[in-house]
Amino acid sequence: MAIGVILGIVLIVFTVGGFLLGGVLLCRRPRNGATPPKTAGIASVVVGAVALVLFLLVPFSFHTVEAGEVAVVKHLGQARNVRTAGTYFDFWITEKYVIYDAKVQDLSIFTQAYSQDAQTMDIEMTVQYQIDTSKVLEIANTYGSLDILNSRIESVAVDAMKTVMSGRTAERIIQERADLSKSVTDTIMARIDSSYYVNVKTAVLTDIGFTDAYEAAVEAQMIAEREKEAAIIKAEQELEVAQRMAQARLEEAQGEANAQKALSEAEAYSASIKIVELARTLGYEVTENDASETIVYDIQWGEDNTGKELILDYLKCIEYLAKWDGKLPTVVSDGTGIMITLPTDADNGTAGA
Repeated sequence: MAIGVILGIVLIVFTVGGFLLGGVLLCRRPRNGATPPKTAGIASVVVGAVALVLFLLVPFSFHTVEAGEVAVVKHLGQARNVRTAGTYFDFWITEKYVIYDAKVQDLSIFTQAYSQDAQTMDIEMTVQYQIDTSKVLEIANTYGSLDILNSRIESVAVDAMKTVMSGRTAERIIQERADLSKSVTDTIMARIDSSYYVNVKTAVLTDIGFTDAYEAAVEAQMIAEREKEAAIIKAEQELEVAQRMAQARLEEAQGEANAQKALSEAEAYSASIKIVELARTLGYEVTENDASETIVYDIQWGEDNTGKELILDYLKCIEYLAKWDGKLPTVVSDGTGIMITLPTDADNGTAGA
């Protein structure tokens, strides 16, 4: 194109200069021995006319195809040749260049769709595709211009997208939004076959908008689910705390029971040792049997067991004295007898005499 512009400027200069010079010469009178101005003027006008014809024919016949473009050369309306990036000379009256963009195209689509549960969606989608430059003649003969091809691809893309959306509920669309673009791309690629002479790169769902009522309902449901989850977590935490407290109380009770058992065993063992020592003091025969882990004492009390009863009474007296608070027993008399009340651990109980 730059060559045509430069050449056009040169030719227009010659054209204007030839006509101006010719006009001036034709108006002048000839001098002695000089070439008649009329002849020179005619020659100048002829040069200007030739330059004008060349200006009309030559500069417009230079065609430049930029990088990333491909041109279809139509001879008297019939697509015959293809030109890639470069500068070419084709007679502009009979040869017409139709430029096609060979770069990746971004086709923006705005439409509506419906989900499986009849929810309305406003869809914004971008389809990226690139024409097959080896089939540009077929594109020119089948579709004519790139705008018509865009319109056909848009129709197929919209139909494919609606098919994908109609197979999913609105809730599922929200959950699977990240994977929807791939599903739409695969569906579009399956429908745009070789008859379209393009290569689909990808389809991206840039925005999916539901109605205000549905979005409010979804938001309310999400809030309810979050509150439910929070309540479940709180209940689980309270249950865990209750279980831990119950386990702690159980362990505490078990510890107290074990301590009480140990104390009882210790007291029983202490009482048994006291009985053994008292029996020995009173002269009874005591034998030890250590066949097992615990030593067993065998006391020969005799036939009447008098010593045994004496020792047991003695131990009861010793236990009473150990717990006695120093208060004397209460003596009650009604004239016929005497009742003596002995104090106990709970300060209750009576003994009559």
